[in-house]
Amino acid sequence: MTHPRAKAAALRAIFEARGAQVVEPPILLSAETLLALYGEDIRGRAYVTTDALRGEQMLRPDFTVPVVQMHMAEGAEPARYTYAGEVFRRQELDPDRANEYLQVGYEVFDRANPAAADAEVFALMADVLAPLGLRAVTGDIGLLMAAVAGLSTSDRRRARLMRHIWRPRRFRSLLDQYAGRAPMPAQVDAESEAPLNGLRSAAEIEARLAALAEDAETPPIPSQEADGIGSLLKVQEKIPFAIEQLRDLSVDMPSIEQAVERLSARTEALRAQGVDVDQLDFEAGYGRTSMEYYDGFVFGFYAPTRADLPPVASGGRYDALTRRLGKGAEIPAVGAVLRPKLMMELEAAS
Repeated sequence: MTHPRAKAAALRAIFEARGAQVVEPPILLSAETLLALYGEDIRGRAYVTTDALRGEQMLRPDFTVPVVQMHMAEGAEPARYTYAGEVFRRQELDPDRANEYLQVGYEVFDRANPAAADAEVFALMADVLAPLGLRAVTGDIGLLMAAVAGLSTSDRRRARLMRHIWRPRRFRSLLDQYAGRAPMPAQVDAESEAPLNGLRSAAEIEARLAALAEDAETPPIPSQEADGIGSLLKVQEKIPFAIEQLRDLSVDMPSIEQAVERLSARTEALRAQGVDVDQLDFEAGYGRTSMEYYDGFVFGFYAPTRADLPPVASGGRYDALTRRLGKGAEIPAVGAVLRPKLMMELEAAS
């Protein structure tokens, strides 16, 4: 019986044969970097340790961050990378989900044609997974980001909504508040003489009060715009029909026009790769519970008869991450990961 590590090595060899450079990112990553990217929420899904010389560190929750750091520091352009190894995720609610598992990945850094790079990564994953008969789902976080950027409201409110795109319930709650459909948080009296408790300084508390006061004075987001966000997130169709619906929505939401055209260009690039886009599912809200670095194309492959299983493969575009880790430099980037052990389980059951 094949060992999962042998399976992982075989998959990595496929990607290497396609021109990818093999890399071995470190297992321990700077906690400072991950906290800056994801905030304190990352502590809930990562294992944290400390080192007298290196400070706080985390066992890698994924490979993308260290691969981007490596590429932005010393990589040539264009570049393709592949890797295989363990990632580590804390599991506090589901004892049946693995907290350590193998991943094999393929990452593309190429500014020449982002649509073609998206299609290349998706088509390669589809080809490798073809014998398993999986269902593919695609989405595009860039559509929702563009819609939020176009809202008629304050910069602060747009930034806050953007920050919570990957927390659907919180996002909906904020949108309802900002549209006047739900009450805003109660105001606190800035002149209160109650004693200070907790870790926030008086200056931080005053800044927070000022932000709440600004919110209270900001006019509500127009109902038509808030409804447009809701209609956008309901788009769930085969890609050609999804594009038609999104173009209709863009008449009243011009801020999404460019994102829709990028989706259209990607669809043609997928078609050129031999993907049957007429049967490919698109969900505008897909990918919103994944790691927060995705900002464009997202996709996943699922076992249709095993709804209990996580995606066998998943990936997407993360251009903004290269900007944040590139110290002034940036490059369009897209990648995907496979779960070799999960693939073996499905192969054995077929």
